[in-house]
Amino acid sequence: MKVTDTSDLWWKSAIVYCLDVETFMDWNNDGTGDFTGLAHRIDYLNELGVTCLWLMPFYPTPDRDDGYDITDFYSVDPRLGHLGDLVETIRLAKDRGMRVIADLVINHTSDQHPWFISARSSRNSPYRDYYVWRDEPPATQGEPVFPDQETSNWELDPKTGQYYQHVFYKHQPDLNVTNPVVRDEIAKVIGFWLELGLSGFRVDAVPFLLETTGVVGGKDAFPDPHDYLRALRAFLGRRSGDGMLLGEVNLPRAEQALYFGGAEGDELTMQFDFISMQKMYLSLARADAAPLIDALQSRPIGSPDSQWANFVRNHDELTLDKLTDSERAEVFAAFGPEERMQVFGRGLVRRLPPMLDGDPRRVRMVYSLLFSLPGTPVLFYGEEIGMGENLEEKGRLAVRTPMQWNDGKNGGFSLAPKSKLCAGVVEGGFGPAHVNVRSQRRDHDSLLGFIQTLIRHYRDAPEFGWGAFKVLEQPDPAVLAHMLSLEDGRVVAVHNFSSEPTEVRFSVPAPRGATHLDDLFTGEPLPLTKTGRADVPLDGYGYRWLRVENGPDPHRY
Repeated sequence: MKVTDTSDLWWKSAIVYCLDVETFMDWNNDGTGDFTGLAHRIDYLNELGVTCLWLMPFYPTPDRDDGYDITDFYSVDPRLGHLGDLVETIRLAKDRGMRVIADLVINHTSDQHPWFISARSSRNSPYRDYYVWRDEPPATQGEPVFPDQETSNWELDPKTGQYYQHVFYKHQPDLNVTNPVVRDEIAKVIGFWLELGLSGFRVDAVPFLLETTGVVGGKDAFPDPHDYLRALRAFLGRRSGDGMLLGEVNLPRAEQALYFGGAEGDELTMQFDFISMQKMYLSLARADAAPLIDALQSRPIGSPDSQWANFVRNHDELTLDKLTDSERAEVFAAFGPEERMQVFGRGLVRRLPPMLDGDPRRVRMVYSLLFSLPGTPVLFYGEEIGMGENLEEKGRLAVRTPMQWNDGKNGGFSLAPKSKLCAGVVEGGFGPAHVNVRSQRRDHDSLLGFIQTLIRHYRDAPEFGWGAFKVLEQPDPAVLAHMLSLEDGRVVAVHNFSSEPTEVRFSVPAPRGATHLDDLFTGEPLPLTKTGRADVPLDGYGYRWLRVENGPDPHRY
């Protein structure tokens, strides 16, 4: 099969792995993970098949929002190490063919950042216009992002007698991106980290970054906020050549198309597909593939260089805000019926295996789906072994628990006393005694071994990252059958959302002379009729990846 040159668009077929240095591996046993610990686990990530490592915020912080409240954009939190440790980690990753990206948090700072300390000291401060100030809050404003913590997006600063805007927490004042000096500062931050070896950024809360309605005269000063996003992408391209911007954009489809830059594809390189993720959970709850099919078919068509990032769960709450109230209630009832499992009235603070009662068939079907959907798969640390959550931790922190390396003290994350740990270790059936890396590395039938197999086949089939997507018509409502086509290559993926076994009949639009389907996992050939029809048996929660073959391919192994 002829394969398109992918060197400049590496993100189209990457395996992205997100981790928080703080909770991944503690090498000096002070209770907090560090870059030295991560460096000692780079070979594990390489063995897993990771090609792009995404680091959550590692910058100096008062740590009131798990590192997203930043006091210095140019350094490393001393609890995690120093710049030399970070550079060594990047070097080790690159030596193993891994790129590294990091969170770019530029819509706000900590209220302890030197810029804001100066800005609130006087209305005449040179940093005053780095932030958004008003004499009175606007008559109408959006709902707070964290309604359990904040009642307004504006906070009165007693010393200067004005209100500052904070879309998130009051200790995170919003930066004023309509100020060209602020935009220059952001460019310097991007340039700095590119020089240290990063290959791009996961851009936090992109719509809030471009929101200027709270700024007095903002629309006049910043008539098209998307011009700024285009400028960021162009700057990244000039500095790095093949840098990537992965955006957090949880918006309706039409607006997502805008954030890609439409047909030109000159804004975000990638976006998380929040809508398909939410509809996937609705499909799981209903044992009906239709909601996910609708979501996938609603993806806007833009530049062929743009890419969707698919995920099962991330570091935040598992948001269900794009579902209707009744749909959300269905998912809550199926996967998070207790109040402590829910947050903000819109999401869940659970990981996948506990939501599915640990059913290995269902868990594996979901991860097979993740890697076979059109786009780039993103894993959150611990997913590859089936970690659970710790509901004793508050809100979103329930899933930000220490990595489980073995069945020893603190799951092998740290030898520090339990009271010194940065977060509570998962307990119960999904804790380290039952779920850990060491035991699963010794068991080829483990979830870890299965994820490695998925990654190996994903990397051997460029259709998944690059191919044209088509849903294949078939009669079973519980089944998603789809095909991805790239040049003369065709791969079909079939997934059963029901516990009942079934046989799926569909027709494959295939090149002339196609003779059979080759099961990528088992090697079993399945015949195709002359018209391209196939009959594929599926177990309950079954899944199959099938390559359309014209005969033996001497280039495959």
